[in-house]
Amino acid sequence: MRVVQIEDLRALLALGEHEHVTEAAAALGTTQPTLSRLLARVEGELGARLFERDARGAHPNPYGEMVLTAARDIVGRHDRLRRDLAGLLDPESGTVRLAFLDSMATSLVPKILRAVRRQAPHLRVELRQEPAHEIMRDVDSGTAELALVSPQPEGPYGWLPLQRQGLSLIVPPGHRLAARRRARLADVAGQDLITVPAGFGFRRLVDDLFAAAGVTVRIVLEIGDLATVEGLVGAGLGVAVVPDQFVGATGTHGLPVTAPGAERVVGLTWRSDRRLTPGADRFRALVDQSGPF
Repeated sequence: MRVVQIEDLRALLALGEHEHVTEAAAALGTTQPTLSRLLARVEGELGARLFERDARGAHPNPYGEMVLTAARDIVGRHDRLRRDLAGLLDPESGTVRLAFLDSMATSLVPKILRAVRRQAPHLRVELRQEPAHEIMRDVDSGTAELALVSPQPEGPYGWLPLQRQGLSLIVPPGHRLAARRRARLADVAGQDLITVPAGFGFRRLVDDLFAAAGVTVRIVLEIGDLATVEGLVGAGLGVAVVPDQFVGATGTHGLPVTAPGAERVVGLTWRSDRRLTPGADRFRALVDQSGPF
C-alpha cells in the first residue's frame, strides 16, 4: 500500500489554498484529472473524505482542515530540514565540528582557525574542548568530524601531523636545578611529579620517558590541563614535564629534555572508514595546505 508522500501533502495544500481543482492543478503544473485522482487516493489511504465538492469547487471539511494543519507542519519541517542540510553540506559555508585537547586551546587552535578563515571565511566551525578519551569517543560517534590530538590514534583513523612540540622538565623558582641550562631526568629521581592523569596520551609519553631513563618519581598531583600543571609547579608543589610553550608562565624554569622521543606530535585525525562531509573535507584540505604549524 502506497503511503502519503511529501508531494501529496503539497498538492493538498495547494487545493486547500485555491479550493478549486482546476486552479490548484494549474498552480502545481499538473492536470485536473491527475489532481482529482491524487485526492481520491489520499482520501482512501487516510480513510476519510477531506474535501466537499460542489459547483463552486472543493472545500476542506473538518477532517480536511485537520489534515491541512498537519500537512503545513510536516511540509514546513521537511523544507527546513532540506535547507539546514544544504547549509551543513556546503563546503564553503557549511558547518565543521572540531574537537581538540585543552592544551591546544590558546596555541595551535587559533593558528589553524586563522589559516582556514583566510581561505574559507564563510565556513562555520563548532569547537569542542575536551580530554583525549572524550575526543575519540566523539569522533567515533560522529559528534565531532575532526579532532586535534596527540599521539596518533590507533585504528581506522586518518592522520595529518601538524606540529612537533619539544618537551621541557620544569622546576619551581628556587629549585636546585633552576640555575642550570640543561639537566637529565635522572636529576629529579625520587622527587614529587605533577602530571596529567593516566589514560591521557601525554601521560603515556611522560611515563615512557621516565621508564626509558630508568628514573622513579612520586606522582603527587594529577590534573588534565597542562597550563594548570605548570601553575602547580610554579607554586612549588613539584616538578613536571610539559611541552615547551608552557614553560615560564608562572615563573617556572624549563630545562629541555633531550632524550629520544622527547617530543609531542600533534595532528588532525578523523575516521578513515567513512566519508567526511564536504565542509569537513574542505577544512582538512585547507589545514593540510597551511601546515605545519
